[in-house]
Amino acid sequence: MLRVRHILRWALLTLLISICWSTDRAQAWQPVNENAAEPAREFRAAWVATVFNLDWPSSAGLPAAQQKAQLLSILNRAVQLHLNAIILQIRPNADALYKSSLEPWSAWLSGPGVNPGYDPLAFAITEAHRRGLELHAWFNPFRATVSGKPVGPEHIARRRPDLIKRAGSTTMLNPSSSDAQQHVLRVIMDVVRRYDIDGVHLDDYFYPYPPHHNIADGRTPAQRRAAIDSFVKRLYTSIKAVKPWVRFGISPFGVWQPGYPAGVPSGVNAYEHLACDARKWLANGWVDYLSPQLYWRINSPQSFPSLMKWWSAINPRRPIWPGISTARILSAEDRTRPASEIGNQIDLSRKLARQSAGQLFWSWNSIRANRGGVQAHIAARYGGFALPPSMPWCGSAHPAAPAAKATDQPGRGVAIAWTPTDTSARKWVIQARRSGRWTTLCILPGSRFRVTLPFSMFTAVDRIAVRPISACGNSGSPAVLAR
Repeated sequence: MLRVRHILRWALLTLLISICWSTDRAQAWQPVNENAAEPAREFRAAWVATVFNLDWPSSAGLPAAQQKAQLLSILNRAVQLHLNAIILQIRPNADALYKSSLEPWSAWLSGPGVNPGYDPLAFAITEAHRRGLELHAWFNPFRATVSGKPVGPEHIARRRPDLIKRAGSTTMLNPSSSDAQQHVLRVIMDVVRRYDIDGVHLDDYFYPYPPHHNIADGRTPAQRRAAIDSFVKRLYTSIKAVKPWVRFGISPFGVWQPGYPAGVPSGVNAYEHLACDARKWLANGWVDYLSPQLYWRINSPQSFPSLMKWWSAINPRRPIWPGISTARILSAEDRTRPASEIGNQIDLSRKLARQSAGQLFWSWNSIRANRGGVQAHIAARYGGFALPPSMPWCGSAHPAAPAAKATDQPGRGVAIAWTPTDTSARKWVIQARRSGRWTTLCILPGSRFRVTLPFSMFTAVDRIAVRPISACGNSGSPAVLAR
């Protein structure tokens, strides 16, 4: 009898060990021959200005570690708000926030011509991509010096004073000079070739704003426009010849000419004063997108929806992603503007977009400071992650599905790993299906092939998908896994 009890006791203990082992071990998901819904698409970006230390770094001369920490804080908050791109100003006035043999280190970093001890652009690209963010390099093409701020000894204003024109407290590289244009093209293409940027972005400073627009270059307004047209076309062609997937966008002044559209006035004439014929650039396909600075209210003489409709109608095949001014909330320009205006403008931009939806916010500090409570209005519209829209004219590749596997790891989460079947994936999108609805859990760089996500993200999830995205944003075939 005692022997029988002993045998039964050991049998029960063995069964308990077996049950515990089976519940603790990793549980695998199984591949299924199914598709997954396309991930949400929208361009969601913020400008991060370096000139005058407007957004980053907070002041010149900070130690490298503090500069890096501030930039990481920007990137982390951008992910939390479900943005997907940062437009980082890397050349504010013929200087460099990156390692360059053509122009000196920017005074806004560590002092004029002073090496900050690291490469901010390389650091920003690596950390942005690690977080699933795009990094677009923002260049001011022709501004040389501002407000008498000192520049490095190798600055072009010192090396080629014959190219410099004064415009009030600012000096400009002569925008119509072939030598000046060639220098700017060399600078931008140097960055395109050496850095893994996602886009090249120019602002609206071609010729200076009134009253300083009549710099002494001996050119008529028509000749100035022709020169800038040539520059824009050459830059677009040069970028596409080297890296066709790098997006080229410009942020022009929001009114092309007064009266376009009818009834919209403007004291600044971008066409005559700034030599900025952005309508032609968009119509001719010399830009991948425009982000006109539509900084006015919805109900104003420069009506946000009226301008958005007008710009979007020029070339329905290329997107208009408006610049929206979070900086004007409760500001000196508009003391009573509520943060709700921003949410309403996001809604309108989505409704009126002809090609794809997107918004760029001017600028980061007003978002960081949560001016007027604007973060809540952004969060209400950006409920989940979204990919930037694809640009199929930049490339036709659709990456093949990877070989994927996933296991439930007790105490850790769900471990997902995959092996690419081709090399064209620029990003990976991890999706999950819950109650029949697909959502994006995270966006990862193309160089990463595994991730472990917490169990809390998988409540009631019955499918996981790993989807490759090409450099120009085209969606590839997903690998789908089921419990």
